[in-house]
Amino acid sequence: MTLSSTERGLNEALLLPAPWRQLALGREIAFCLGPDTAPADAMERAAAFTRRTLPMLLGDTLVDHPTREAAISVVRELVDITARNRHGSDIVGRILADDAHITVTVGEARGQLPAPHDEPGLYLVRRLADDIGQYQGDEGGYVTWASIPALPKGP
Repeated sequence: MTLSSTERGLNEALLLPAPWRQLALGREIAFCLGPDTAPADAMERAAAFTRRTLPMLLGDTLVDHPTREAAISVVRELVDITARNRHGSDIVGRILADDAHITVTVGEARGQLPAPHDEPGLYLVRRLADDIGQYQGDEGGYVTWASIPALPKGP
């Protein structure tokens, strides 16, 4: 979720203890690409959106630049795979962050993930993520997720 300066001010004014404020607001961003978006455009739009919003999502956390770039690369690849094998009309993506991982979720694809030799972008995703998987989505397709370890910034 992206907050404006006014919303951030409201967050500070909440009477909840600090850990509960974070739980109440969440640490995620989401995007939706409509049915008229071609796979190449979907991939580029999702990557551009992630590049702009990821710094706001992560805030002052100590996540290094390569981790941020890895998350953008994973978004690009998962959106590309999903866009070329859509189950429904829209592609919905979410990026969640905590102190240990950035998790990218993209759905819904028509089928399970192919082998990496059939979908070379999966080699990159598997190299950057410490875990990847799928689950059955609400619309009957498959939602793909990948968890990228959040490496701390160097000295």
